[in-house]
Parts: sequence; C-alpha cells; structure tokens
Amino acid sequence: MSSSAQPAVRHLELTELLSLLLEVSEQINSTLDLEELMVRVAELVKRVIDYEVFAILLLNEKTQVLKVHFSLGYPDEATKRLRFKVGEGIVGRAAATRRAVRVGDVRKDPDYIQSLASVRSELAVPLITKNRLIGIVDLAAPWPAFFTEQHQNLLELLASRIALAIENARLYRRSVRQAKSLQLLNDISRELSSELVLNNLLRKIGTLTKPLIDYHRFSILLADDKTQSLNTVISLKQDERLPDRCSVGYGQGIVGAASSLRKAVVVPDVSKDPRYINTNAETRSEMTVPLIYRDRVIGVIDLESPHLNYFTEDHSRLLSTLAPQIAVAIENARLYDEVVRSEARLERDLSRARDIQLHIMPALCPAIPGLDICCRFLPARELGGDLYDFLKHGKERHILTIGDVSGKGAPAALYGAMTLGILRSLAPLRLLPHNLLRQLNHMLVERQIEGHFVSLIYALWVPKIRAMLLANAGMPLPVLVRNGQSRAIRAEGIPLGLLANTEYEQTMVKLEKGDLLAFFSDGLGEAANPAQEEFGARRLEDMLRQNAQRPIAEILEIVFAEVAKHEAGMARRDDQTLLLVRVR
Repeated sequence: MSSSAQPAVRHLELTELLSLLLEVSEQINSTLDLEELMVRVAELVKRVIDYEVFAILLLNEKTQVLKVHFSLGYPDEATKRLRFKVGEGIVGRAAATRRAVRVGDVRKDPDYIQSLASVRSELAVPLITKNRLIGIVDLAAPWPAFFTEQHQNLLELLASRIALAIENARLYRRSVRQAKSLQLLNDISRELSSELVLNNLLRKIGTLTKPLIDYHRFSILLADDKTQSLNTVISLKQDERLPDRCSVGYGQGIVGAASSLRKAVVVPDVSKDPRYINTNAETRSEMTVPLIYRDRVIGVIDLESPHLNYFTEDHSRLLSTLAPQIAVAIENARLYDEVVRSEARLERDLSRARDIQLHIMPALCPAIPGLDICCRFLPARELGGDLYDFLKHGKERHILTIGDVSGKGAPAALYGAMTLGILRSLAPLRLLPHNLLRQLNHMLVERQIEGHFVSLIYALWVPKIRAMLLANAGMPLPVLVRNGQSRAIRAEGIPLGLLANTEYEQTMVKLEKGDLLAFFSDGLGEAANPAQEEFGARRLEDMLRQNAQRPIAEILEIVFAEVAKHEAGMARRDDQTLLLVRVR
C-alpha cells in the first residue's frame, strides 16, 4: 500500500453532489451484471473519495457472516480468508447497528480486526434495501483521520442506491440461474427416461447432476429390505467411478436418517453431527435426498463436499425436485432388466413377467374423490400391450389414462412400460392433456422403434367444476351414458410415436351426478367369433346404455362375459381393456 503524503480532501458543492447522485443512479441501474456493477460502484466512489482500499462485503443471512465479494487494494489471498460475523470488527459493528462506522485510527479501536498492516483509518457503511441489510461497503486508508464527515454523508447517500442495484443484480442472477436449472431439469428428465440399462442409468444420473450441483463425491445407495440396509451401487468422485462399496443399516448415518425421515438432510459440518459415519476423510459437508417410488423409499442420493456449509437450500430443492424422476427411472431400469432376463427364459418365466407388468400398473379400482372407478385388463397373451394408470395432478385433480401399444406380447409390454415411465416422469409437470400428449409424442418420436407406436387417451378430472378434460391419440372414442342415452365423445388424434410435431386437441366434458363414462381399447370391439364376426363398438355401446344403472363392477362382469360368449372359445385376437367411471 502507498505510504505517500495524505491527499487533500475535496469538498463537493451541492450542484456537484446532485450531479453525482444522478450519474450514480444512471450508471448502476444500467447493468444487471453483478460483477460489472461492483466495478462501476468502485470507480464512482473513487472519484469523490480517494481511498486506498475498497471492498463490498455481502451478508449470508443464514450464517450471519459477511464475506468479501469485490475488493480493490487487498491481495487475493487476503480476500479469500476475510470473514466477519455480524457484530465482529468494524464492518461487523456497522452491520449490527445498521449505522455507518468511521474510525480515525483503527489501532485505537478495540473492535478492529487487522487485515492489512498499513491501514490507519476506515469507513464502513451498511447497504440496506427494503429494511433488509444485504452487506457493507468498506473503505480504508493508510492515513489517520482520513475520512471526513462529508465522506460519510456522501457514502450514506450512495449506499441505498448501491444496495438496491446490488439486490436487483442478485435477483436477476438468481432468475437466470433458476431458468438454467429448470432447463437442465427438463433435459435430465428426458435423458433419464431414455436409458433402461441400470448401470448406464446410474452413471448417467451422476454425470447429469454435476452441472446442477458441483459435488466432490456422489453416491447412490439402494434399499435392500432383506438385509435392512442401504447399499452403494455407484460412487463417483469428480466424475471418476470409485471402486469402494459400503453398506449402511436402515436408520444409520446421515443416509439412514434421510431414508427414515423421508426428506432431504443437509449437514453443514459433519464433524458436529453425531449421525455421521466417517468413510471419507475429505468430507466436511453432506447432503442426502431419499428416492421415493410409490410411497416407498427405494434408496438415497448422497453428495459430499470438502468445504463447510457447501450445500444450500437451492441445492436441496433442486435435488428433491429431481429425485422422484430418478426413482421412476431406476424402477423402470430395474423392470427393464427383469423383462430382458425374462425374455431369455420366456417359456418358463412368462407368467412371472406378467406379474411384473401387473405390478407396474396401479390398482384396478382406485379411490378418487367424486368418482367411482373400476377397470379390467385381459391380455391376449401372457404379456399385454394395453396400459392404464391413475396419477395425481396437484392436490385435488387426478389423471386417468388408458392406452394400447401396437403389437402384442413382450415387445408391446416393453414399449408400454417405457411409455408409462415417460408418462409418470411428465405427470409432476402438471401439463394439460393436449400439452402432455404433445410432449409425450415428442419423447417417443425421439426414441422411435420401427413398427411400434401407442394409442392413448389422457383424461384430467377437475372436481371443482365436475369436468373431465380429454385428449385422444388414436384410441376408440369414449362413450358417455346419461339419463338412458349414450353418445360418443368426439375426441380424436394421431397415435403417439409416429409423427413429429403433432398437435392434439383438448375436449372438456361437463359431467353430472350418475353419469357413466367408458374408455376402452379396440380389442373389445374387434373380438371375433368362429365366423370372424366382430363384437362391434355399437353393441358395446348398447350394453353400456342398457346396464348403466348397475354398479360399475357388475357392468364390467356383464360386458366381459358377453364378449367371451361371442368369442365362443376363440383365442383373443387383441388385449381387452375397459375403464368405467361413474360420477358420484
């Protein structure tokens, strides 16, 4: 630092002061780049206060610690280690009192914490906006009593404008970061749904998570109910796979705590947490998020860092948002692995494969407020290509979907499982039916398999207005029965996975108490007798109308019994699925 003679202090006239304030406002409000803003602030202050050392310290509201964000006159190594708790040192005192602190000789101030040996006087002014302290602007000089009352008044006048500009720049940076994070989450979701080989999927999860959270160490541990333990299936350090494996009992360690609590656990300092199991000497902070699938913890994601207080609320929120999709992807990959091995043993294991398929699909008669629902699914072979699902769409709305994959048997079942996996990964986005079908079609076209496509109806139940929002991609028209009359609901569209950039129409059906709504696959109408005469959609509609007042479970029995009677022992030509909905 310079030790030359103290420069003369220049006093500003009122016109100069007003001109300066106007220029400051124009300069600092013309950029939203935080780093550029700091440079401009330093230059503007330098024009009126000939400081030797300048720093802007920003406050971490959670830890109540001030850290240098920008400085001039400090060595780089000094700024890295400078930390002041609120109330500590001269800048800490300014933060605690929310008032400017001007010290003529720091060597006589008992609160002074030395950062540079040559500093003699200091001026610290709080940066406050909307009654919230965001930081401190701190000036220092090698001469005693250098900063005057006018310097203090001037810096106090500038401080509110600087604080507002900094907060706007931080909000802009945060919004840009959030937009990038959302885009990354969307990209990750698409990538995860395209990988069905478990080992490849696990490594891809680690690689895709890195841009979101720059971890030092990444692990996935999957639950094993037999051994009551969480076992490492992949561990990465700076994207390099580690050979080590570990097993942690349920409820043990930080990973066990996250699994038991069913929520993210963030530990700023593992040395102060009695739950921590020391498996890595470098680790200082840790974050663990549970992977929950169908209300069951299937594992955890564990991130570690060699830095204290590394993982933030934003990190926790991002990984918690991604975790359900990872859980679905892992379960899909596990299912795919099961099905591939089952195909190799097709003759003896087809029944088991059918059990797996049925396990993927939900209960046939789910509990949805305002509706009575019942479904029946009869595959033409051991494995079927029809699919159905019931999902939540927020707190009150529910999703009903029924589909039909081209072809039959194991290939159709695999394609259907992939479709269900993608559908479930998209469900948390809460898209309207026509938008969801468009997105689902886009993702299936990206993974197009020759000769395979899927027809699907996506229905959204909105209980507040007692309405069903429908979008149809190639399924038979649903039938509404009301007051002894029946009609087909005109909702049509192109099957999914065939054509890119396909748009879908959305239809709203207002429902009344006692209405019966039927969704079905074409296997029912195309059921044939020995004379190759089809059962027909018209006959199916007549049966629904004639029996509409019966309990829906009884209607299902009547319809399938009549179809079986028509087939007269002939093998089913196609999968048969019927989903009935009655408005309570």
